[in-house]
Amino acid sequence: MPFSKKKTGVLLINLGTPEATDYFSIRRYLKEFLSDHRIVNLPPILWKTILHLMILPRRPFITGRNYQRIWDEAKDGSPLRYYTRRQAELLAHRLADKEIQVEWAMRYGTPSVAEKIDSLQKKHCHKILILPLYPQYSATTHASALDAVYKHLLTLTNQPAITVVPAFAKSDLYLSALTSHLQKELTKLSFSPEKILLSFHGIPKKMAEKDYLYPQDCLFTAQKLREKMQLSEEEMPLTYQSRFGGAEWLQPYTVDTVKNLAHHGIKNLAIMAPGFFSDCLETLDELGREIKEIFLKEGGENFAVIPCLNDSEEAVNLLGEIICPSEETF
Repeated sequence: MPFSKKKTGVLLINLGTPEATDYFSIRRYLKEFLSDHRIVNLPPILWKTILHLMILPRRPFITGRNYQRIWDEAKDGSPLRYYTRRQAELLAHRLADKEIQVEWAMRYGTPSVAEKIDSLQKKHCHKILILPLYPQYSATTHASALDAVYKHLLTLTNQPAITVVPAFAKSDLYLSALTSHLQKELTKLSFSPEKILLSFHGIPKKMAEKDYLYPQDCLFTAQKLREKMQLSEEEMPLTYQSRFGGAEWLQPYTVDTVKNLAHHGIKNLAIMAPGFFSDCLETLDELGREIKEIFLKEGGENFAVIPCLNDSEEAVNLLGEIICPSEETF
């Protein structure tokens, strides 16, 4: 396809979400997600047997109920889809004077990475900046998103030039955005938190031995955020959530930490999830419902989850500042 006017495109990529909360929509999503070798690193024959015989027949019922609790038809159903789309729209408006085309995609589900690369090419973009929306690098997220990009490029005769924006956990732009956002959100609370928990998505400990950049990035983010907030490690501890299965994962676990804090007399707790750029099932339902219920049951009194950056001014400015230097040096 000839380019009549060469342009630059930006593709924001987030993890993914089902199209609806019914059994078959959830099953399709889980099948794609759990078939990624970056997510489950077991012998293929063994894992396919477990996946198709034990997980996919039953898990969609549980996961579907979880999604139903956070689903909002007025906002395109899935919060993750809504906020990722909003980020792309607001970023496009911010970059309008540069004639940069902005699209968004999901690694799993729709709209797909392949679909949106094709869309940018149809808009005459001969250069595409890929921005995975994962601040901390992990093979399970950042690398998997790039797998989808490169897989589609293999099918193209006329490939666009690709630049990948690296994970930005150590960027002062990101850390400053988190700090500003956290400070604003704390003023909205009706109570003063005794501790602010920083909860990151966990990964199996065995996987982390190879995927060692991820825990390093999480520790760095926590350390720098404490410095900017002038809080100690005790006042702002780091934990890992979303453990699945019986294997040992990165620790300390969020659920155990919350129980222990309540047992030791902490009555007022706030949780922030810096590794999630947009609110999703893990922040709204796991933290906002499951962890909250545990804290209150164990003796806590006030609990709040700090919203993710979402479509805030801090989020859009951060994306714009990350993209512009990359676009200029393309």
